[in-house]
Amino acid sequence: MSLPIQLSFDELDTPLHGTTFVVVDLETTGGSADTESITEIGAVKVRGGQVIGEFATLVDPGRSIPQYIVELTGITTAMLIGAPRIERVLPSFLEFAHGCVLVAHNAGFDTGFLRAAASRLDIAWPKFQVLCTVKLARRVLTRDEAPSVKLSSLASLFQVSTRPTHRALDDARATVEVLHALIERVGNQGVHSYAELVDYLPNVSAGQRAKRSLASGLPRTPGVYLFKGPGGEVLYVGTSNNIQRRVRNYFTGSETRGRMKEMVSLAVAVDHVECSHALEAGVRELRLLCAHIPPYNRRSKFPKKGWWIVATAEAFPRLSVVRTPAPDSIGPFTVRSDAADAASLISAFAEIRTCTRRIPRSGTHGQDCPPSAVGGCAAAGAGTVTVEHYLAATERFLALANGTDESLLESMRRSITALAESELFESAARLRDRLATLADVLRRMHRLSAVASIAELVVARRTTEGGWELIVVRYGRLAAAATTARHVHPMPIVEAIVAGAETVIADDTPLRGAPPEEAGLITRWLDSDGVRIVRTSHGYAQPIHGAGAWKQWCGAARAVHRTERYASEFPQRAAL
Repeated sequence: MSLPIQLSFDELDTPLHGTTFVVVDLETTGGSADTESITEIGAVKVRGGQVIGEFATLVDPGRSIPQYIVELTGITTAMLIGAPRIERVLPSFLEFAHGCVLVAHNAGFDTGFLRAAASRLDIAWPKFQVLCTVKLARRVLTRDEAPSVKLSSLASLFQVSTRPTHRALDDARATVEVLHALIERVGNQGVHSYAELVDYLPNVSAGQRAKRSLASGLPRTPGVYLFKGPGGEVLYVGTSNNIQRRVRNYFTGSETRGRMKEMVSLAVAVDHVECSHALEAGVRELRLLCAHIPPYNRRSKFPKKGWWIVATAEAFPRLSVVRTPAPDSIGPFTVRSDAADAASLISAFAEIRTCTRRIPRSGTHGQDCPPSAVGGCAAAGAGTVTVEHYLAATERFLALANGTDESLLESMRRSITALAESELFESAARLRDRLATLADVLRRMHRLSAVASIAELVVARRTTEGGWELIVVRYGRLAAAATTARHVHPMPIVEAIVAGAETVIADDTPLRGAPPEEAGLITRWLDSDGVRIVRTSHGYAQPIHGAGAWKQWCGAARAVHRTERYASEFPQRAAL
């Protein structure tokens, strides 16, 4: 028998009459949660307009009560003698409120004190849904109707039976009645679920809210959504595990990005593509971004674009930075300047020429090139060499690109150490940053090419519901995907999706033609917990002398770089 799964309010669209609220009020020794303490907690648990439980206790703050607090609440120091301390009260309250929506009048004050107490006691604060009746009142009531939203003023407006007295339980009971009166008001405006109430709270334009109907017919499944303009053009592409819920958020106050508000104002329809699971949705999003280049997406619109370092097709090859990868190349680099710096670095240590004149196969290199130290050629130090001797320099680059030799990286690291020992710290830092960029790109390329080199890889991952997420990967691309339910044998479905999987024709570039972002998305999924290989055409392996072992060094180098950059930009703060 499967265990029931507790879903969030937003997933269930819980009706307001079925939502359990815990309305809480506190009395304290002062106004600051950092320096003052709780003296009384009162809470009322309600559902469907009915009280189903109450919680009330005085709390010993471990100090005397200020006179102005005594005059306000009537709670004296003598009344708190023998009262439990907060370390005994808070766990009981959290158990009382578990799984409920926490409600308070000026919720920031009450939850602030409760969170501060939990922090001091080293108790994890639960992820409560919190509703503030002050904010709800300001949203529902006009200024003419309610010039003030103090609890006493709202109690008078709604003529509640329990009057606020600045005692915790009385004020919590009064807040319950105010809450019910406010919910009755929003019910007349079409707000009938807790999720709709949360969406209603922010003050959004009527036009933005009116477009919520665009989300009404969308499925609550993983997939990709496409906002479309008046001419059918795609304005924005996104992905979610729950398409309807995510799209609905664009029409509420929870969406604060100016570009997205502008996009929503132009949208007239929302199309969607249902997917088996989040990985398929992510891959399809990347492909749709590439196909439509939507104007309101900032990232991943050109997933195949990048910069690659290749060796030119000459008798005496040079390194060139290009858009299209070659069979033995290094990349992709996001920024061209990074690729150019890396090419210059490799050339210097591999003694690959940087001069641009053409040399015939029968010629030699070196006789007319000044050394790189005076702005000349990186290979000038090798002297005059023929094609046969120069071949060793090219092979050093190819070995670095293919992961068969990391001696170039080691030489660069030794140079950093030598520069630092000579107290040439700025030169050492520049070389360190360039090496970190190069090693990062190599490490990622070797990692992705290990997956992209597999002709067919069938993988499964267990879902939280007990079924399986299935994928077929061919040469680094997602060729098919499916999900099986709990207690359903997955192998017939595996055979079906393999038979219908997309045919992929690979090339001889490092990633076999796969878009780097798609291959990266798949590789991260393969690294997640619970993944099992169903079958594969051959094994997954990264080059033993590749840059895979440089991850920790690159991370440390980048951390030092960030510290140095902060110190240079904020010298006074860094000194502190």
